[in-house]
Amino acid sequence: MLTIIGCGNLNRSDDAIGVIIAQRLQQYLAAYPHSHVQVYDCGTAGMEVMFQARGSKQLIIIDASATGSEAGAVFKVPGKELEALPEPSYNLHDFRWDHALAAGRKIFENDFPQEVIVYLIEAANLDFGWELSPAVKHSADLVFAEITAIIDR
Repeated sequence: MLTIIGCGNLNRSDDAIGVIIAQRLQQYLAAYPHSHVQVYDCGTAGMEVMFQARGSKQLIIIDASATGSEAGAVFKVPGKELEALPEPSYNLHDFRWDHALAAGRKIFENDFPQEVIVYLIEAANLDFGWELSPAVKHSADLVFAEITAIIDR
């Protein structure tokens, strides 16, 4: 099973990119069903990422990044390089998808995806708003095309 998870906040301009791509992929799968693929919009819920990924062989996560790189830059990173255990906290809002990768692997062991790829798209604008910047919108099309090619293999 291939699980694809889009993360982000629809109210924060380019931060919505993971959610928007996940929604496009859901529409694609509605038109062209693939029984081995599931797509989730997990928003900002890191704990949901952990539970939705459980039982899958492969996992793809899509999110925005803010590294100071050129807007729209796409980084395709092995999940192992990004996973991190969370700091102790009573606030689940502090539990992000990078924490979900480390915790899921630790809790679910062999029932957690071993093959994890993370697509990060560099944001131009993270202010409140509903529009994607042109550079990020272009990169979204590229990532969508790459992931649909993976699905169709």
